[in-house]
Amino acid sequence: MKPDFSRTLSRRCLLAGAVTTPFALSAAKVGPITVITHQPRFYHAWPTLLRRRNGELLVAYSGGREGHVCPFGRVEIIRSNDNGLTWSWSQVVMDTPIDDRDAGVVETPKGTLLVSTFTSLAFEQPFREAKGWSAERTERWQSVYRATTAEQRQSLIGSWLVRSTDGGLTWSSPYRVPVMAPHGPVATPSGRLLYAGVEYPDGASRRVGVWESTDDGLTWQWLGRIPGRTGDNTGDFHELHLVEAANGHLIAQVRNHNAANNRETLQAESTDGGRTWSTVHPIGVWGLPSHLLRLRDGNLLMTYGYRRAPRGNHARLSRDNGQSWSEPVILSNDGTGDLGYPSTAELASGDLLTVWYEHKQSGATPETLPAGPLSVLRQARWRL
Repeated sequence: MKPDFSRTLSRRCLLAGAVTTPFALSAAKVGPITVITHQPRFYHAWPTLLRRRNGELLVAYSGGREGHVCPFGRVEIIRSNDNGLTWSWSQVVMDTPIDDRDAGVVETPKGTLLVSTFTSLAFEQPFREAKGWSAERTERWQSVYRATTAEQRQSLIGSWLVRSTDGGLTWSSPYRVPVMAPHGPVATPSGRLLYAGVEYPDGASRRVGVWESTDDGLTWQWLGRIPGRTGDNTGDFHELHLVEAANGHLIAQVRNHNAANNRETLQAESTDGGRTWSTVHPIGVWGLPSHLLRLRDGNLLMTYGYRRAPRGNHARLSRDNGQSWSEPVILSNDGTGDLGYPSTAELASGDLLTVWYEHKQSGATPETLPAGPLSVLRQARWRL
């Protein structure tokens, strides 16, 4: 069964003030957008898509949720062995007594699968301030607190990895790592295992930069800091991702909430393997966070969420190792609420598959949306 690439998508110009002149792409073609999750009563979010070397597709995400912030999040994976035409039932790979959030997945050079996440107590504030909740919902949230003490819950805060050496059949216990980012670590074409992100839990220095593992993801060592511009607060840098370009340079992109270029994706480069980095700079892209992928032809692809009307997900291509980026290709533009965190894999055919999450009815809650869905994972198969 071949996908129907019948819908040709439009492109948008770069925002005024871009630092490079975008190049135009021929119109991209996208097949139908489909929902790939099977539990509409749950809120699914922050996915990462991986194509393994054997061709299997994996998506890691936070599932079992009631909403964007809640105590029920757990890390799940789903699989496809037919290039995304069908997807398996979910497998829970990590479920702590508090909220397990953004999930990344990578296959290491040794073939180990690593799934990343971070834990949060952000749900405690909305529970303290809850008004007008049903008795059933209040009791459901209160039951979370009965399972642990306050000290135990606090001890679970951190960034975590779980690992599998049997293709995801079984998984290790979670173990702590010093860095956090939505899409987790990356395995570079040159055989390195790198993790661009922010230190978590936040230390006094809150380092923003890159860590490296030389023991298959078991331990992580600080590699190099990514510096901000004059006037930047690096506490407003979030959700990094990294790719190794064909010329060996490393490209890292950063979600920025500083006043300068607020909510734009910023970029930094390293020419010495990640030990030193250029100061972050704008690339003319409003939207975030980004996922980076090196294609088989050596070009770089970035996909990112776009939360202005019409809400959706965009992609851009670089043909010069990240020095400049194309005009955006619109992968979706029918969003009505919370959405984004797209990630992309290149299939054997050369087609691209992008997965993201989407809250299909903005503002919906378990009380106001009894039939669901809350938030689903969607995918688009497309080609340039």
